[in-house]
Amino acid sequence: MEKKGTTFFIRQFQTGGDRNFGYLAADYLGMEALVVDPSPSPEDILEFVRDEDFVIKYLFNTHSHFDHVGGNEMMETVTGNLPLTFGSEDPSTGLKVTDGARLPLGGLEFTVLHTPGHTPDSICLHLGEAVITGDTLFVGKVGRTDSAPQAEEMYHSLHDKLLTLPDETRVFPGHDYGASPVSTIGRERRENPFLLQPDIPSFIHLKENWAEYKKKHGIK
Repeated sequence: MEKKGTTFFIRQFQTGGDRNFGYLAADYLGMEALVVDPSPSPEDILEFVRDEDFVIKYLFNTHSHFDHVGGNEMMETVTGNLPLTFGSEDPSTGLKVTDGARLPLGGLEFTVLHTPGHTPDSICLHLGEAVITGDTLFVGKVGRTDSAPQAEEMYHSLHDKLLTLPDETRVFPGHDYGASPVSTIGRERRENPFLLQPDIPSFIHLKENWAEYKKKHGIK
């Protein structure tokens, strides 16, 4: 985590569940914070916010699965923030959470990227030189899909949205499933087996045969 001499930082929290990550992104200039996926256990995030005296301006979920929304009730009770998901409206700005929506955070702003595939409502949040990817992109892996049409949606979300970001963009995933907790778009572009597939049929084939691929290549 960056120190107070900087303007903006993202802090990653282990929140329980299936190696879930929750996030706090904050601007020290305005002392405003954005919380993402504070589930299943948001206590550490709330303690950090109290210690640093931030004002939580937004509470976001990258998608609607319980392991990402289960902490919403506690967060809402403590902070008064309503959870925002794809299609909802932020009461403080009146802006709707749609693809390409830009919302202010202190002296900065961040962008919503609609990335369906894992779920229809999946989103990623692009904040400066970082992107919080939920269950769309992991380190060395991608999120689960349950059908070929969902896999095709995910392929487009990855290539048409996330891979258009600069290589130096830091990737903060929804779960600690990879060789490291954080990556970059450039590293994933070069090393992620799913992103190396040349076309949609190859991508779907890898998804359908991922267990065999992992075993063959020693991937956990």
